[in-house]
Amino acid sequence: MHKNNNIKGFTLVELLVVIAIIGLLSTFAVVSLNEARLKARDARRLADVKQMMTALEIYYSSCGRYPSAVVPGGRVAGGDPIDCPMNTNIYLGLVPSNPLPRPDGGCPDSDYIYTRDNLSSYTIEYCIGQTVQGISGGGRHHATPAGLVDE
Repeated sequence: MHKNNNIKGFTLVELLVVIAIIGLLSTFAVVSLNEARLKARDARRLADVKQMMTALEIYYSSCGRYPSAVVPGGRVAGGDPIDCPMNTNIYLGLVPSNPLPRPDGGCPDSDYIYTRDNLSSYTIEYCIGQTVQGISGGGRHHATPAGLVDE
């Protein structure tokens, strides 16, 4: 009787090598995905600030001054009894909040901070974790009527 030793299949070593390669590839994919998420949050932060700046400039051209308060989750609208009583336009329906999760990339756990410096100037304080669109990351930055200030 002749015994057939020609059994086809993978050895244990071959299977372990393939599993190790798959593990390395998945690790690289997770790291790349995390970097992409950080950049996406920072890009959204800049887009939010630019959107607020645009709404504030339109408000200023209608009312002759900037609003006294802008609160995340609120809106930028006329009808304020002091700043713009006769205008009932809505310039920004929902003031954006800093995206979650926070903190990341050296940014604290806070929303965008709006302050009116005087009737014709304001400051929006924001933070980005990495350099995006020419704005350096890792710290607090300010937006004013003059534009985004890279500090």
